[in-house]
Amino acid sequence: MASFSKAMIIGNLGRDPEMRYTPNGRPVTEFSVAVNQSTKNQQTGEWVEATDWFRVTVWGDRAERTAEQLRKGNRVFVEGRFRTREYDARDGQHRVSLEITADSVVSLDRPGDVEGGPPAGSSLGGASAAGFGGETVRPTRPAPAPRPSDDDLDDLPF
Repeated sequence: MASFSKAMIIGNLGRDPEMRYTPNGRPVTEFSVAVNQSTKNQQTGEWVEATDWFRVTVWGDRAERTAEQLRKGNRVFVEGRFRTREYDARDGQHRVSLEITADSVVSLDRPGDVEGGPPAGSSLGGASAAGFGGETVRPTRPAPAPRPSDDDLDDLPF
């Protein structure tokens, strides 16, 4: 049986992307994304902010575009394969790393929001960016799924 792991996150780059090349010349870019979440403490009524950090890896042409166009602070949408990795840090602490190998990276910043960033909605990779040359890719809302009839609902096993 096949397995599947997909993650979609929206957050801000915690550092500038770092691009390098593998020994066979394939480009790879890595950066970190901070995803913030606010929750209300039920006992105190105060809002508590929590941040999850994701390590993102981008390969190929997307890696080059990402390294050229994104900078620390840019707001991005990242979609890709998710995995966790456990390791022992140099200080002896056991750590867990949240990692995404990106299939697509989309800048969510508007022009001028972050200096040097691409236009809002610019796709830096993925199927929607075939032939990307700096053009703005506008996300489109998918057509609503057809509503099932009452007869279809009777066939459901729950």
